Amino acid sequence: MDYITWRSIYTVIVFVLFIGIGVWAFSKARKKSFDEAANSIFEEDELDRSQQNDTKQESKNNE
Repeated sequence: MDYITWRSIYTVIVFVLFIGIGVWAFSKARKKSFDEAANSIFEEDELDRSQQNDTKQESKNNE
């Protein structure tokens, strides 16, 4: 086999992998875990705010 044939096979393999990753990423089975990951940043912000409020209340109680 010559170089052009190997490049063609490689191109087909990479294309199939690309399609496979696209199907995996947009499948309905993965939607829940992707949504949880996307919203996790907001959950961390809420935890930070509640911890800050707790420390503010503690400092008011100590005065």
